[in-house]
Amino acid sequence: MHTTDVVIIGTGPVGLFAIFECGMMGFQCHAVEALDGIGGQCRALYPEKPIYDIPAYPAILGGDLIDNLESQAAPFRPVYHLNQRVDELRNVEDEWYVKTSKGTEIKAKAVIVAAGVGAFGPNRPPLEGIERYEGKSVFYYVKNRNQFDGKRLVIAGGGDSAVDWALTLSKTAKCIYMVHRRDRFRAAPDSVAKLHDLVDSGKIELVTPYQLKGLQGNEGVLSGVTVTDMDGETRTLAVDALLAFFGLSMSLGPISEWGLTLQNKHITVDPLTMKTNAEGIYAVGDVADYPHKLKLILSGFSEAAQAAHQIRAQIYPDKIFHFEHSTTQGVPGALI
Repeated sequence: MHTTDVVIIGTGPVGLFAIFECGMMGFQCHAVEALDGIGGQCRALYPEKPIYDIPAYPAILGGDLIDNLESQAAPFRPVYHLNQRVDELRNVEDEWYVKTSKGTEIKAKAVIVAAGVGAFGPNRPPLEGIERYEGKSVFYYVKNRNQFDGKRLVIAGGGDSAVDWALTLSKTAKCIYMVHRRDRFRAAPDSVAKLHDLVDSGKIELVTPYQLKGLQGNEGVLSGVTVTDMDGETRTLAVDALLAFFGLSMSLGPISEWGLTLQNKHITVDPLTMKTNAEGIYAVGDVADYPHKLKLILSGFSEAAQAAHQIRAQIYPDKIFHFEHSTTQGVPGALI
């Protein structure tokens, strides 16, 4: 049985920043992560994808962001419990007991759920025999963009991931076909404008409105991707790889059994405090829901700070807290 101040469920960007904010409040944290390493989606799925809306970083790769957040949290000596999920969460005498899938037990005064989208996996296109190509020439994530240098690519999808990777890979790929079932894209307007600039310059060819229909190749190596339009007309694109970005399927798993108020697979919170309906449990990041919620990493950072301050008020209700900025307070254990 471990005893700590705060248990944080999930170690994506917001979970890691929650460790830092709790540390600044003087709390020790244990963090539980279902993956075999910290970083959540940023490290597992998008380590080489540029992120453009982190303050003070015009662009930063997902993996680099996680490295920086890990270093920022390190002075507070968090304890990570990896490759295990929280199966049981119960309140006993105003403290929370956490039990994981590996039998780890932790007692804490508060819990922060920073589980992102929960357990996740890619939405696979329904193409016959696609499993033979997965990991060889069909990909749902980009972990090493250099493997696509000089390659002919189909990028399928209309969201931010598809558009952002088209912009990034256009610098080194031989050619890119952008396949989407609509003429309009659901990505950030500035990214869509850059996409059309690359189309005008001939570096990317838009194949719209088309959908994926079939794969051609041998022993997991693609030679072509067949697409079809709304009238049933088909076209075969000679390519070396297919990158399919159709979003993630998500499941809250055991979280849905903890008695928390849920709305569309998200945890309902008070936006002023990040409190759930259970005293001592808070939710931050993508898993948290409230009116006019913005699903941005920077919003999650703010939510993590708010939760940490509320936990201090919860644990020390009669103690006056004089807030100090980090420039005057410093970071305990930090070298600077």
